[in-house]
Amino acid sequence: MKTILLLFFTAIGIIVVSSMAYTVDQTEQVFITEFGKPVGHAINSDPTNNEAGLHWKLPFIQQVNRIEKRILAWDGPASEMTTRDKLYVTVDNFARWRISDPQVYFTKLRDERSALSRLDDIIGSETLSVIASHDLIEVIRSDKNRKPARDEALTAANSNLGLLPPIRYGRSVLDEQILAAAQPIVKAWGIELLDVRFKRINYKSGVIDKIYARMASERNQIADRFRSEGAGEAAKIIGRKERDLLSIQSEAYRKEQEIKGKADAEATGIYAAAYNSSPSAADFYQFVKTLDTYQKTLGKDTTTIFTSNSDLFLLFKHIEARKTP
Repeated sequence: MKTILLLFFTAIGIIVVSSMAYTVDQTEQVFITEFGKPVGHAINSDPTNNEAGLHWKLPFIQQVNRIEKRILAWDGPASEMTTRDKLYVTVDNFARWRISDPQVYFTKLRDERSALSRLDDIIGSETLSVIASHDLIEVIRSDKNRKPARDEALTAANSNLGLLPPIRYGRSVLDEQILAAAQPIVKAWGIELLDVRFKRINYKSGVIDKIYARMASERNQIADRFRSEGAGEAAKIIGRKERDLLSIQSEAYRKEQEIKGKADAEATGIYAAAYNSSPSAADFYQFVKTLDTYQKTLGKDTTTIFTSNSDLFLLFKHIEARKTP
């Protein structure tokens, strides 16, 4: 009988002790509820204080509630929204969060599924508000100090083509704005929002067409600039060619005229020397010149009228032989 009682009380003790003792893992935080109401403080909720291990509670009337302590992921659905400059984009972002106050979290949300639903609403709403407050260039640019690679020809020409338009904030600042706006709201649910980032930003079809059209326009402007610069260089080359050609032609003409002038002078000198060498030479020169004049002025169909005293009619009358002395 004593053995039976001993075994009975031992079993009762084991049941009582097992209902009093519980363990807390390093990846979780625990709080106790008594008749459904939280009592005491949350165990292992402080990231700087590790309270994992064996703990005790009142048997039967108190219940252990385990809440995730690790950093959790939120990956919301992609949503269409408009920027301040009336361009439609599809924004997909993600966040990291943790349960900072498990008792408040349990009281207001109960489970992770409800928390993710609330985060969908809050982060989505704040993202919509921030995107609507900024132009598209602020959403797609990550760093306002970024300088794109440019064509050397455009750089040398001091062209504004290929330059990124200036921005005031950039996408990283927009991330911070969304985080700062959502943190106070989710804190009331016992949640600490650690970070919010853009994962993907897609353009709608109409926006893509406008962007492609702007890119094509920019490329056409660059091509027009190259063509105009090429035409300018071609005009310079043609101008230099025409100038050099005129210079060469004028120099050749000058030399030609100098040579002709020298030749005429020499010929004139020879004619003068021959003409003045003797009276018979002068008469012969006069005779030859007269015959040349006949050849140039008289043809078979030429009708001329001369006076008897005309020098041209002289040879038609007679040729006087000069007596040699």
